[in-house]
Amino acid sequence: MIIKTNFHIITGGPGGGKTTLINELQQKQINGIPEVAREIIKDQLKNNGQALPWKNAKEYSKLMLSHSIRDYVKLLDTKDLYFFDRGIPDTYAYERLMKFDDDENLNLIANKYRYNKAVFILPPWEEIYIMDSERKQDFQLAKETYNMIKDTYERLNYDLIEVPCLAVSERADFILKRLNHISF
Repeated sequence: MIIKTNFHIITGGPGGGKTTLINELQQKQINGIPEVAREIIKDQLKNNGQALPWKNAKEYSKLMLSHSIRDYVKLLDTKDLYFFDRGIPDTYAYERLMKFDDDENLNLIANKYRYNKAVFILPPWEEIYIMDSERKQDFQLAKETYNMIKDTYERLNYDLIEVPCLAVSERADFILKRLNHISF
């Protein structure tokens, strides 16, 4: 097991403001790792690929996992603070949401590559939710995804800190204040 207490996850269902929040933290000179899901979808659309949630969800999930592990491993030696727009457990949650066969390997990986125990989770927020060419889920599915993510992180023994629905600068301040109370 590898535990990187300087790696923090910001998670939640789609469209909850994670990427905007990561961008805000980067404006405050804090390191952020972008979400792998959008990177994969953009690449697959550009290259006419099949590993898309609406075409081949299992292949899409495999790519999400490999990209998430890549992002984690490439920073293993750093002691700097990093915020990840989702983490390896999000892929586990996705597979559970899609009702794929239980993958013991995925469970082992999620427990091998551990982040800080305190995980920031953004609740569904209908007022800011937007569907687009990469986000095809309706708001109801976004809420179901949120619930599965929450359950998965709890099963993996992470402590969830719900980030309130506030202006992005206030959300960033909320997280930064909470960091003062979290052990590294």
